[in-house]
Amino acid sequence: MYAIRMHEYGGPEVLRYEEAPQPVPGTGEVLIEVAGTSFNPADAIMRAGALHHSHPVRMPHIPGTDVAGTIAGLGAGVSGHAIGDRVIAALPRPADGASGEFTLAPATAVVPAPTSIPLADAAALPIAGLTAWQGINEHLRVAPGQRILINGAGGGVGRFAVQFAKLAGATVVGVAGPASVAAARSAGADEVLDHTVDRLTEPVDGVFNAASIDGSSLDRLVALIEPGGGLVSITSPASPDRRRAVRTMVMTIHRDPSHLAEIARRVDTDGISPGVTERLPITEIVEVHRRHATGRLSGKVVLSH
Repeated sequence: MYAIRMHEYGGPEVLRYEEAPQPVPGTGEVLIEVAGTSFNPADAIMRAGALHHSHPVRMPHIPGTDVAGTIAGLGAGVSGHAIGDRVIAALPRPADGASGEFTLAPATAVVPAPTSIPLADAAALPIAGLTAWQGINEHLRVAPGQRILINGAGGGVGRFAVQFAKLAGATVVGVAGPASVAAARSAGADEVLDHTVDRLTEPVDGVFNAASIDGSSLDRLVALIEPGGGLVSITSPASPDRRRAVRTMVMTIHRDPSHLAEIARRVDTDGISPGVTERLPITEIVEVHRRHATGRLSGKVVLSH
């Protein structure tokens, strides 16, 4: 098969399109013929070697945590899945990922893909979707009638957060940059602010931050939160306001297949959109990493063979 592989840590140029052995499913694994994978900022962090102490990978390594595809083989002991099933998964690190024509996944990690969107587009769901789902529902515990601010509402995670907060019954204020205002609006935010010209002054019950901003900017968002509320960030930490019982946290996701299955179901039943902004051949992955490094990448990019 052909795959994107890296033989060392470094810049985008370490990603090479080359022949690689087709993986064989072991006990408890399924072989997936990849329809698509998607870019996540963590992919660039891993490629650069910033996580090599905590999450080392064996070289040569095939990147790509998100996968959508069709089951092409079953390892020993696998039940509940069949060859031909259309599935999605968030692949475990530090195993090889989905930037090849085939990849392996633990059978327990794969869930049925939604049927109402193209299979490749479903690759945009796992990491970004799980991050937003858990931030909105587990950590902020958004409830009907609340007013929730989503900072970075036009990005890959932020668009999901807007949609999940709306599903939870909240009124959503989306904050985005000039290039992402339209994306935040299309995600369903009730009010959209351009952070370069607009300032929010009305209080909110909670904040989900998906933008790369400094701590002082986050602290200004904390000041807007009603007593007893909270801020959840996936980037920088913010200081809690203990006097007003406003809690803050930086979250990390856990790869919960039941959450991913629910997200896929909501795509079909509630029209949740993965917000795919670009569909590119996998050979463009070097340019995708370069654009991310210079801030010229927005939304969710799906890569396919």
